[in-house]
Amino acid sequence: MGNTDTKLNFRKAIVQLTSKSQPIDASDDAFWEQFWCEHNTPVQDVFALVPANEIRKVRDVMPSNLATLCYKATERMVRAVDNSCRTQAEQQTVLNCVRLLTRILPYIFEDAQWKDFFWSSLPSNSAGEKEENGGAGGGAAVPLAQSLLNAICDLLFCPDFSVVGYRKSGPEKAEELNSIDSCEYIWEAGVGFAQSPPRNGHLDARRTELLKLLLTCFSETMYRPPTASDEPNRWIVHFTSADNRHALPLFTSLLNTVCAYDPVGMGVPYNHLLFTDTLEPLVEVCLQLLIVTLDHDITGNAAGSGTPGSQQAGQSPVGYVHDESTIADNLFINYLSRIHRDDDFQFILKGVTRLLNNPLVQSYLPNSTKRLHCHQELLVFFWKICDYNKKFLYFVLKSSDVLDILVPILYHLNDSRADQSRVGLMHIGVFILLLLSGERNFGVRLNKPYTATVPMDIPVFTGTHADLLITVFHKIIATGHQRLQPLFDCLLTILVNVSPYLKTLSMVASIKLLHLLEAFSTPWFLYSAPSNHHLVFFLLEIFNNIIQYQFDGNSNLVYTIIRKRQVFHALANLPTDAAGIARCLSNRKGGSGAGGARISGSSHAGGQGGPGAGARGGVQRHDDEVDYQQRKAALTAPGRDSPGSGVADDSEDDISDRAGRVTLRDEDDSSASADARSDIVEESMEGSRPAQEAEPGTLQATLLDTPNLAQITERESAHPTSPDSIAAGAAAIATTPTKDDEGSEENDDGAGSPKGGNSSPSKTPSPLRRSIAQRGSIRVTPAPQAAKQWQATPEWVQSWRSKLPLQTIMRLLQVLVPQVEKICIDKGLTDESEILKFLQHGTLVGLLPVPHPILIRKYQANGGTTAWFRTYMWGVIYLRNVDPAVWYDTEVKLFEIQRV
Repeated sequence: MGNTDTKLNFRKAIVQLTSKSQPIDASDDAFWEQFWCEHNTPVQDVFALVPANEIRKVRDVMPSNLATLCYKATERMVRAVDNSCRTQAEQQTVLNCVRLLTRILPYIFEDAQWKDFFWSSLPSNSAGEKEENGGAGGGAAVPLAQSLLNAICDLLFCPDFSVVGYRKSGPEKAEELNSIDSCEYIWEAGVGFAQSPPRNGHLDARRTELLKLLLTCFSETMYRPPTASDEPNRWIVHFTSADNRHALPLFTSLLNTVCAYDPVGMGVPYNHLLFTDTLEPLVEVCLQLLIVTLDHDITGNAAGSGTPGSQQAGQSPVGYVHDESTIADNLFINYLSRIHRDDDFQFILKGVTRLLNNPLVQSYLPNSTKRLHCHQELLVFFWKICDYNKKFLYFVLKSSDVLDILVPILYHLNDSRADQSRVGLMHIGVFILLLLSGERNFGVRLNKPYTATVPMDIPVFTGTHADLLITVFHKIIATGHQRLQPLFDCLLTILVNVSPYLKTLSMVASIKLLHLLEAFSTPWFLYSAPSNHHLVFFLLEIFNNIIQYQFDGNSNLVYTIIRKRQVFHALANLPTDAAGIARCLSNRKGGSGAGGARISGSSHAGGQGGPGAGARGGVQRHDDEVDYQQRKAALTAPGRDSPGSGVADDSEDDISDRAGRVTLRDEDDSSASADARSDIVEESMEGSRPAQEAEPGTLQATLLDTPNLAQITERESAHPTSPDSIAAGAAAIATTPTKDDEGSEENDDGAGSPKGGNSSPSKTPSPLRRSIAQRGSIRVTPAPQAAKQWQATPEWVQSWRSKLPLQTIMRLLQVLVPQVEKICIDKGLTDESEILKFLQHGTLVGLLPVPHPILIRKYQANGGTTAWFRTYMWGVIYLRNVDPAVWYDTEVKLFEIQRV
């Protein structure tokens, strides 16, 4: 077959590049034409026929041959643009050049010596070549990179090659590509463009290949260490600047293609198995290009400069604002920030939510609907729109549509909590929720009732989206892996931000919140690391906000607080003397002691809430393994009723399933009642499956440490009239210096029996009760020993214990406990629903302290998160591009690729 011969010739030409002892002359057209003329070599074949070791060999041994190959391929594409790429042969030549350059570029970026190669002018070693470029790029001073980018952008709007030609086809009637108005050829209706051109699979496939080459050009960022990653990427600078005459139609085409895509289409079952969807690969590469070009630091302060030394963007301020002056040079950010019509916002939001909810779509026929895998890029894209266009953020929060963003995020958070390869997805989901929670409307929207549409591995409950949020967050903290510890502060901050607006919490959510407080308020835990008490301050602030602002509808939470009142009394009476502190810590080591919660080896939570405690190398990985083994042992402890249902979180406290005489003396006889109820196991939603760990061998990209919570949030009063009034309790959260946040934590053997406090048994608990307590508890994993061991001192404990905001809760207990006990005795109540009814109609008006001001911690743009997003984004792009695997096995420096 003819194609086999051309492949053979192509392969021979590749071999000749490395084997010739003399550089091959640039004017030897017969030789160079073999690479792109008169053959159709699919991209997979190009990657197979041009192996990595040979590209590196040419680069290192015969650099002039590789340079000439890149020059000639670019020149061929420029010539095709000059001829308006009209003939089939010309179009095939362009595709071959595109595939070859996509294969070669990453290996050029690998070598620092080639850094300025594409930014030098075209060579003058052949007169023909000079002439060629003079005509195409307007003078020999145009760098090769700009010629290549201009040619790709022109080709993306080439009639009958990448867009539908509206005029009569044929060489004599075709438009000149150089003078075409590309705004008439935007790919899809949507923002700024009304008509939707007819779909054509061949055009989609060609656009995809051209965009893949663009993405490869931009991937130079991957080959810089994280410290240099904010140096301007000159490829992106040129592409998003006014020097690119197609910037606006390109931005609009990419945006509209993503937001108009409907993977379900007509809804015919199994349609994705019957027809090849040429649109999905195009949508994915459009999305990846959008998030890369909207990277602010890379283009922010050096746009259009194009000089190697322009690195002003390297100075990442702690907090900066995206104003006109800083984003004007990046036209993509500029255009995105200026979208303002409600119709456009609706189009973008509908598109994003449609694609985000795709993995959650349930059908009666298994695998009958197409499943997308671009949710990570979608979340980054959503983050960037909200960051650059505040009007869009307010539009999202204006209606319940925000819940269509919330539910898929919570689904992915819950599903990814055990998978170490998806830790980046966990972070981006939490960052988005932190951003949304800074707005009052988000908290208000959470009161909408939740109807389960997708099975999730969480307890069944009847309630609102707020209950879903709390239940998923509890599950992450209680059963997630070690690397999620830096997120605990963020998770609780989100709950603090929304708590003043939560009208009715279900019993399940109320129990989860108290269980977190119970676990985090044990003395040994509070005294084992310098920032652990922050978590208790956050939880107390949540309770205070709900009691002060939403008491009427929250009888479930008030009832749970009354039942667990011993936790609050224990907190108020924490030992502050040196002997008491030492006793708490030694009790923990010995496996017994005081405290309000059971913290065991069954399920893991981070002791260290402070972000920045990120991965700590080999020791950390060893800890993860130990953590997993301990949790596994606890989960398979005797007496477990349903191994498949995940962790039976806090089953001994599941009040809502309990019948029998209600007593408020739980702290005295909880041992007996827990034994009586030991067969109760929380059921997960029907059809759900437990969160899976990563398959062994799964590839993952490393991430930068998460910025500290104090760096990414800014405190703000929700009362415009009293901006300066900040409650003392809230202020105390920031009293501990953040530089200690990575302090050591108490060693944890993973054993540990139930603690005292609310459930302190007077006799030895039965083995069954102990296993139940372990299943429902939170495990805190130790950090590696710090060089200088941190120790709790009486002065340190006193400095924050005196600021614990317990006044409101203590007053509530003081007023309500006697009333509830009296009712139980007078009426001989046997059912807790009667007590709940009494609490629903009770009031604390005039009895509570003066309401504290609502304090919101808003996300603040900063250099740390920008750098984190960049690393995460490129890691996702690296791992998602597998056919062809553009960057696989190249020496990237921005992150490391590891196997789980």
